[in-house]
Amino acid sequence: MTEDDDFRPRVLVTKIGLDGHDRGSRIVAAACRDAGMEVIYTPPWQSIAAVVKLTLEEDVDVIGISSLATDHLIVPKLMQALRAAGLGHVCVVVGGIVPDHEEGLLIEVGVRRVYHPGTTMDLITGELREFARAARAASDADSPAEESKS
Repeated sequence: MTEDDDFRPRVLVTKIGLDGHDRGSRIVAAACRDAGMEVIYTPPWQSIAAVVKLTLEEDVDVIGISSLATDHLIVPKLMQALRAAGLGHVCVVVGGIVPDHEEGLLIEVGVRRVYHPGTTMDLITGELREFARAARAASDADSPAEESKS
């Protein structure tokens, strides 16, 4: 963990769609654990509904989607489903093979960052910690318990 606090981001690392290549997602999950994050890791081939359910059940701050085929093209549907479930505060990042001309589509629908091959684990884990902190703050601000304290 970092020296700054006891904050432990909750990160879901998953693959949606039919892409079964999971080596990269396993490496990122291990790096996140080594950086003091709580990691929920799923095997490949998750449905959008399963990811939304797990996000809610596990109180996730950040979802990392790995795509080595074209599965990043279904991320806009995931973003819609997260918002519909009241999980719009959860940060979504995508890593893997995303053509430059498709990256803008992901950013437009609310993906916070796209990580391409060669991105360092230090950069990924550092940014995920920042994104998780912002997601947690947004969730706390929307929480009825926080509103009743005012």
